[in-house]
Amino acid sequence: MERYKCPVCSHIYDPAEGDPKSEIAPGTAFEDLPEDWKCPVCRTKKAKFQPELSAAV
Repeated sequence: MERYKCPVCSHIYDPAEGDPKSEIAPGTAFEDLPEDWKCPVCRTKKAKFQPELSAAV
């Protein structure tokens, strides 16, 4: 599952971890988050998050 990054505070939503502060269970894909979900750090809306780009190796 893909990780997503907040463009404001750089928080990473990692599906493997979920979002305990918002009672989002580990294993929840970003696409399955509620539409009104917000960044647990800075409260930026879900729609603003961008897929995290993997570093080329």
